[in-house]
Amino acid sequence: MKLLRLGAVARKEFIHILRDPRSLGMAIAIPMLLLMLYGYALTLDVDDVPLVVWDQSQTPASREFISRFQGSRFFFLRSYVWNYHDVERAIDSGRALMAVIIPTDFAQRLEAHTGAEVQIIVDGSDSNTATFASGYAEAVAQTYSQDITLAALRRLGAPASPTPLDLRPRVWFNADLESKNYLIPGLIAVIMMIIAALLTSLTVAREWERGTMEQLISTPVKVPELILGKLLPYWLIGMFDVLLSVLMGRFVFQVPLRGSGALLFVMAAIFLAGALALGMLISIVTRNQLLANQLGMVLTFLPALLLSGFVYAISNMPLAIQVVTYLVPARYFVALLKGIYLKGVGLEVLAGEAFLLTIFAAGMIGLANWRFRKRLV
Repeated sequence: MKLLRLGAVARKEFIHILRDPRSLGMAIAIPMLLLMLYGYALTLDVDDVPLVVWDQSQTPASREFISRFQGSRFFFLRSYVWNYHDVERAIDSGRALMAVIIPTDFAQRLEAHTGAEVQIIVDGSDSNTATFASGYAEAVAQTYSQDITLAALRRLGAPASPTPLDLRPRVWFNADLESKNYLIPGLIAVIMMIIAALLTSLTVAREWERGTMEQLISTPVKVPELILGKLLPYWLIGMFDVLLSVLMGRFVFQVPLRGSGALLFVMAAIFLAGALALGMLISIVTRNQLLANQLGMVLTFLPALLLSGFVYAISNMPLAIQVVTYLVPARYFVALLKGIYLKGVGLEVLAGEAFLLTIFAAGMIGLANWRFRKRLV
């Protein structure tokens, strides 16, 4: 391999990119647009659940119970209702996600220590939000019940005794449980896969369609020089996108980077090389720009979005799908990103993921060289 010939191929590809400013603009603008859209629109946080209340008791005890919901950051009291028809209409229209219905004998049953009942109706059309909202409501009810019990014991003159179990959960790495802190790092992997699908999946196919590949074949340029020379410009564009993504994550979304920034960029460089080589392999195999673009999106973007653990936990997937995820390189890169961003760990913990990512990059570059060599014969 001669650097002079490799540089000539890279220079040719750079010139082609500069002559097509729209493609260059898309390569930079689309990832940034996706980062903004996903960063602001894709959130798993459940706050300010709209709530309606039907208070049939109308007593200080029921008003105290309702105030617990009002004092929680997870609920927003939208209005009071006076019958089940109003409850149904509020939930059907989307004005409320949850309804709290307090019976007429609520205060009397509390005073008699016979156990008061409260009905919670939740809109289950969004199962994820409904699950979280139900959990928050149960926590509010349990806290209120515990306070009522302790107050009753004090009135009876019983000595204050500690509860049998004092649970004090502590969340590591993402103390505020903000979804953006783990979604934004995962987005970097998805964005880099999009770069591969948009850019290198068209390079060789474009040469064949325009009839310029025969000219390249007739030159002394060797296959590795041609492959690496074509990859280099897009690798630099991709690394620039990574830099922009990291800066936006830090200064726009305030996502802390607790680990090594150098390790992040090294892993990103390896992953990007493999993703771009995969895109080029698709271009070599298809020889058609439209087919290469469509196949590139299916093999890069969709697995990175759905099967990498970026949004959906792999442990919750069916066993057969979990096995398939081991073939998705974005799985290992997402694990690396979350480890570096959230936990601040290094290769002493992430060596396995880094090794598999390196194998992926080397394998894709090798396959692209082998497949293109086969086409030249």
